[in-house]
Amino acid sequence: MITIPLLTKLFGWASVINITYLILATLSITFMKGTMSALHSKMFGIDEKALDSKYFDFLSMYKIATLVFTISPYIALKIIG
Repeated sequence: MITIPLLTKLFGWASVINITYLILATLSITFMKGTMSALHSKMFGIDEKALDSKYFDFLSMYKIATLVFTISPYIALKIIG
């Protein structure tokens, strides 16, 4: 059976993994923008200028999803635990 401390640990580690991925994705997009834009433009047939907004949309949606689905439950479990 899943206990509150076990569930808290699960959401805690999920938060760490998601935040780490978000930081790595942000750094990759920031510092390797030319290489990534060229690669994704060729792979998906999207104009390189349109990729800037798509990268921003991806990062913003991922950040919101991380906050809603991992960090908020972790904080709530810490409060009740």
